[in-house]
Amino acid sequence: MVIGLMGAGAWVAVIGFLDDHGHIAARWRLLAHFMGAAWLLAWLPELPRLAIAGTSFDLGLIGYLLAALMLVWLLNLYNFMDGIDGIASVEAITVCAGGALLYALLGMPMLAAPPLLLAGAVAGFLVWNFPPARIFMGDAGSGFLGVVLGGLALQAAWVAPQLLWAWLILLGVFVLDATFTLLRRLMRGDKVYEAHRSHAYQYASRQYGAHLPVTMAVLAINILWLLPWACVVALGYIDGLLALLIAYLPLALLAVRFNAGQLEKA
Repeated sequence: MVIGLMGAGAWVAVIGFLDDHGHIAARWRLLAHFMGAAWLLAWLPELPRLAIAGTSFDLGLIGYLLAALMLVWLLNLYNFMDGIDGIASVEAITVCAGGALLYALLGMPMLAAPPLLLAGAVAGFLVWNFPPARIFMGDAGSGFLGVVLGGLALQAAWVAPQLLWAWLILLGVFVLDATFTLLRRLMRGDKVYEAHRSHAYQYASRQYGAHLPVTMAVLAINILWLLPWACVVALGYIDGLLALLIAYLPLALLAVRFNAGQLEKA
């Protein structure tokens, strides 16, 4: 699994680096992203079963397709959400630390090493990326984090099926904002591969005139709201899908409040 994570992460980082320093057409970037996802999935012992309402399902070939789509969407949404100082770093640290806590709660602390190592590496980067930032991760860093976090979520689901929902809950701020914004732009007929500044977090940072309040709000939401829901899912107290819907509801309201996907005014 380590080879799968590092191989996919390195491949996506190289593609992002080349795009940062030149230009790669969107269709070729997307093809490269699916190649990275395929490499990661090839190193899974088997595809995790999907747990819903106390029943687990083996999705077979369709499951691999859905997993590849999830990985590609996560690495791209992580790039979309890396638009203000510190937000992508804070998200990665809190998600990884939360994932490590879930393993500890289930009595498997040794499995916490990979997410804790990633959290530690990103914490070192955050020293210079915290608002006001002096360095930025670019497509290379954000794409790497997105695909590796997706891989860690799949690894967790392979250990215990309910952990997939727990990790998706931990990633809720990024998943909800990016997905809500994308769907709204698609419905309006926008060219979704073109750069824009219409995510909820971007509108919020402009409203408050600074990046720091928004980044700190993400930190607070992750720790005080999303982490408790992830924990109760991991411990089996509530169905994962139901908990995800409950956890995402106020995030959707915030997305509406801050005009996620709304056409930018000239």
